[in-house]
Amino acid sequence: MKQPKNDSKYIWTTHAWEKMQQYGISEQRVKRIVRFPKRTEEGVLDGAVAAMQPAGKQEMWVMYVLADMNKKETSEEEAKKKGEKKLDNIQSFLGNNSKRFKIITVWRYPGVSPKRDAIPEDVLFEIRSMI
Repeated sequence: MKQPKNDSKYIWTTHAWEKMQQYGISEQRVKRIVRFPKRTEEGVLDGAVAAMQPAGKQEMWVMYVLADMNKKETSEEEAKKKGEKKLDNIQSFLGNNSKRFKIITVWRYPGVSPKRDAIPEDVLFEIRSMI
């Protein structure tokens, strides 16, 4: 399996690459999970999104943040400075042409994971429209 290269839409962390190798998840599968998730939730990091697709009796998860390449800070860091909630500033962020998905980590979950904080549908619609 080749290490994924950063491109105009995706930034790959070393941690994500190591987990992809550990769990045998390809770059194409990670992108498909991000584009067509069966379930999405707020990630454990501020401003992160966790996306899931079922795979047999398991679930494959990808955690990512939206990164603006014209700025050094990610959208969640900007929101923190402005006192906004985790995903409140998504609408203004999505109007920017230099947006990219920063893949933080990937993992497999045995069985069906419990549901947590779901992402609002209007925010998901905006995220999907930029793919």
